Amino acid sequence: MFEEIKAIVAENLGADKASITPETSFSEDLKADSLDLFEMVMAFEEHFGVDIPAEDLEQLKTVGDVMSYVESHKA
Repeated sequence: MFEEIKAIVAENLGADKASITPETSFSEDLKADSLDLFEMVMAFEEHFGVDIPAEDLEQLKTVGDVMSYVESHKA
């Protein structure tokens, strides 16, 4: 799952896949703004078939956070 998330992050944020780790912060390391994050979350929802409500977005600060969230909310 990490590789899939890493690919989505790299594609949406134009980041180097090799530099993305579970500890990578979207705002600090990848300089993502709120629009970037919104578009990336839509890609996660579509790819993994999960719904990520707006109130949960604050929890998703790193790539690892997304991995944990998707694993715990996948049907």
